[in-house]
Amino acid sequence: MQLQLISFVLILTCMEYTDCQQQPSRHRQNKQIPGVSSGCQGGCLTCSDYNGCLSCKPRLFIFLERNGMRQIGVCLPSCPSGFYGTRSPDRNTCTKCRPECDSCFNKNLCMRCRAGYYLHLGKCQESCPESLVCSDTQRECVPKCPADCDACLINDTCTRCRPGLYLLLGKCHHVCPDQFEPNDKLMECSLQVHCAVGEWGEWSPCSRSGKTCGFKWGEETRTREVVQFPSAYGKPCPPIWEKKECVLKRRRCPGQGKGRKGERRAERRNRDNRRDKDSQGEGRRERKKDRERERGETGDREDSENRNKTEQRRRRGQNRDLVVSPEGGGPEQ
Repeated sequence: MQLQLISFVLILTCMEYTDCQQQPSRHRQNKQIPGVSSGCQGGCLTCSDYNGCLSCKPRLFIFLERNGMRQIGVCLPSCPSGFYGTRSPDRNTCTKCRPECDSCFNKNLCMRCRAGYYLHLGKCQESCPESLVCSDTQRECVPKCPADCDACLINDTCTRCRPGLYLLLGKCHHVCPDQFEPNDKLMECSLQVHCAVGEWGEWSPCSRSGKTCGFKWGEETRTREVVQFPSAYGKPCPPIWEKKECVLKRRRCPGQGKGRKGERRAERRNRDNRRDKDSQGEGRRERKKDRERERGETGDREDSENRNKTEQRRRRGQNRDLVVSPEGGGPEQ
């Protein structure tokens, strides 16, 4: 409704402006008046030293500025805020708007109201009709917002939600819909951002402990970059690094062959030395056993000889006891 009124006023203004252009201004036909100068500056057609501009050049508006007890005329291309322009065949003047109007198009069409008044159908009112509510920010009568809205536009589109609710596409939500996540700072539902990664790179050379030789088994690795990091509720990133086992092509590193041969020789020498030591120990043990056997055999022979000698002495003693004299019963002489 307000846009239609503005369009109608613009059409009327254009018609008035066309009539003014067709009819010559009367101040051009005025004769020279004593005390009035025609060599003025700043868009004035006629002026005086005391009152400034008395008439303006075509298409300009004369505006009276108060300076103490007197008014000074100024010629302007458009009227300042709080005034509206009126065109006539005689001159174009700036007229003050109604007291409740902050700016207006004419005396009957207000464009913006002063504080404490609300615009409705081109008029500034202290209150709004029942179907509308007062908007202090816009100083207009606007439709009532939905229950969840704290502020809204004329078409019931929310611009700010009540505390605890999140705004999305002009509507207020207790919980954000799918694919959206709450933004507690802006109190809005923001679109979720999921992680995105690039393609895998090439596999690294097979190595182990930073070496590509000297071992039988090693590892190959490859990586990929994160193209888009996720938001707070977005899908996390998949692994960006992986590895797999591999067989090293060169099992011997340069300069390590002689050393390994030397180590093997040393191991063989150690085994041979241990074997020799073991053999020597066994030989000593065998010789010791032989000596012990020899000593045992020698002792047995001596014991046998001693036993034989003792047996012989015992037998000789028995023979002497058996030989007895016939007369005395003693031994035979």
